[in-house]
Amino acid sequence: MHAKRLALYSADADMLIVPQEGTLLVTTELGKLKVGKKEIIVIPRGIKFSVDVDGNQARGWIAECYKGHFEIPDLGPIGANGLANERDFFAPVASYEDSTDEWTILVRFSGKTSTYKQNHCPFDVVAWHGNYVPYKYDLNNFNTMGSISYDHPDPSIFTILTIQSDDPGCAILDFVIFPPRWLVAEGTFRPPYYHRNTMSEFMGNIAGTYDAKEAGFSPGASSLHSCMSGHGPEE
Repeated sequence: MHAKRLALYSADADMLIVPQEGTLLVTTELGKLKVGKKEIIVIPRGIKFSVDVDGNQARGWIAECYKGHFEIPDLGPIGANGLANERDFFAPVASYEDSTDEWTILVRFSGKTSTYKQNHCPFDVVAWHGNYVPYKYDLNNFNTMGSISYDHPDPSIFTILTIQSDDPGCAILDFVIFPPRWLVAEGTFRPPYYHRNTMSEFMGNIAGTYDAKEAGFSPGASSLHSCMSGHGPEE
């Protein structure tokens, strides 16, 4: 049951939600998904949803993308398996609520937010068919790839989801993680050297210690490296 009887959909953007603390109970038109720590959920534009918190509080990050849709990256020479595998993404099964309670629906359209009310639950879909769906992914299932000879691979080797642009080498948005992993290479060292990127880079620490920022970058912390701004290990 939803005490606030409030739902949202965005006609503008796909939403990538990354919880850092707490567990989210996400109800969508197509069913329910429970999203905990080290899991993510994608809500495509146009899909109505509401979020309840399982516990006292929750926090994290939301990325809105206004062009294209998320997809797993082309694995290229890696082959059929590696990084985020298709089998590890989960879509909901239909779960409907039949009620005549009044609901408030928030709509995001053309950068503006409006509301309307309706006298039935927006999550009254009995069954659905198709592939335009919300989905979640457990970050623990990521199959990390890396160098075993020399040099530090580009962060693209850690990409879970991407939305490509018309500009090669510069995505609209890449969602990348640096999970626990073995880093084995000759003639180099663990953290990346100072460098500049053609894409702006936003980092958030979900859990643990990031090896290039061992001090001060605790879980919940974030950092922003703007396009072509030099950055690297801090120690």
